[in-house]
Amino acid sequence: MTYTRFIGLVCDKIIALIVRGLALSKIHPNALTLIGLLINIVAAYLFAKGNFWAGGWVLVGASLFDMVDGRVARQTNQVTRFGGFFDSVLDRYSDLSLLMGLLVYYGSINRNLYVVLTAVVMTASVMISYTRARAENTIPKCKVGFMERPERIVLFMIGALFDRMAAVLWVIAIIGNVTVIHRMIYTWKQTKELEDAQLRAVPEQVGRASARGGF
Repeated sequence: MTYTRFIGLVCDKIIALIVRGLALSKIHPNALTLIGLLINIVAAYLFAKGNFWAGGWVLVGASLFDMVDGRVARQTNQVTRFGGFFDSVLDRYSDLSLLMGLLVYYGSINRNLYVVLTAVVMTASVMISYTRARAENTIPKCKVGFMERPERIVLFMIGALFDRMAAVLWVIAIIGNVTVIHRMIYTWKQTKELEDAQLRAVPEQVGRASARGGF
């Protein structure tokens, strides 16, 4: 067994114990989602103050709630359509609050380039989610591209804990917008295939109708 596999199994065991304890406590999964948002706001406040190291550890705590709310919902048979919607909405607020904290920090030290860069990251974060949600109104699935929310959160943790936030922002700004473009191209290809299939189906339906009429 590899070290990474061993660490993964240990983490899974710890998370399973936490989920079991929360399930026994009867706390509602939506309450866990809300607590996660509030902890993210604390992390954002620390980012705004320039205390990235402490904010990074708070973000680790907030991520724990992100990981367990869905599992608690499944274990306690409280999975609902609204719960999924509520979780997605609060995830967006969590992401944006962290970036707002960075905007305040970079603005306070007059780093205008990084204010703009953070705004670009903010736009990319919103558009990654929006393009998927909008695409899936037209095609079955649009889960392509690398820079999903878990990847962004892990990068924020690395940037905060290892004092590499500026580099992390550049990575998310570039790869995040590449992800948006990838999803646009993927959706274009998928919709074109669907439209071509519909156009091919029309003559076949007309031919079958004519054949039936001939009898």
